[in-house]
Amino acid sequence: MLAGDRHHAEDLVQETLAKMYRAWRGLQRIDNPPAYAQTVLVRTFISQRRRRSWTEQPTSRLPERAERPGDVDLRVALQSALAELAPLDRAVLVLRFFEDRSVEQVALDLGKNAGAIRTRTSRALDRLRLVLGDDAVHLIAL
Repeated sequence: MLAGDRHHAEDLVQETLAKMYRAWRGLQRIDNPPAYAQTVLVRTFISQRRRRSWTEQPTSRLPERAERPGDVDLRVALQSALAELAPLDRAVLVLRFFEDRSVEQVALDLGKNAGAIRTRTSRALDRLRLVLGDDAVHLIAL
C-alpha cells in the first residue's frame, strides 16, 4: 500500500530486511522490534522517493536515438587508435578528453604531478595523430 506498486513494494521490503539484518545484534536493546522495523520501512521508503530513479517508468519500446552517420566510424577509428597507445597514454587521453577531467584531477587519479600529465597529454596526442595518420583529416570532417 505504501509503495503503490508491487515491484516497488518488494524492493522496499528487501531493502528493509537487509537493514534489519545489519542491525540484528543491536535489536536486543530495542523495546518493540516490529515498530522499529516499521520505522525502518517508512524511512527507507522516504529515502527511495528522493532518488531520481524513483520516477523512471519502464516502456515497451525504446526511444529513437539520434546518431549522426559518421559517429560509428569515428568511434571505431578512435578505439583502434587508442588501443595502439601505451596504457598510461591511453588513460591520460581518455580521462582528459572523454571523461572531461582537469589536469589536476587526472594527476590525482593516476598518482602523478600535473606537469607530468601535461607533458604526457601532449606526447600522447602526437602519438595518436601518428597512429591515425591520414585518417585524422577524414575523421575531423565527420
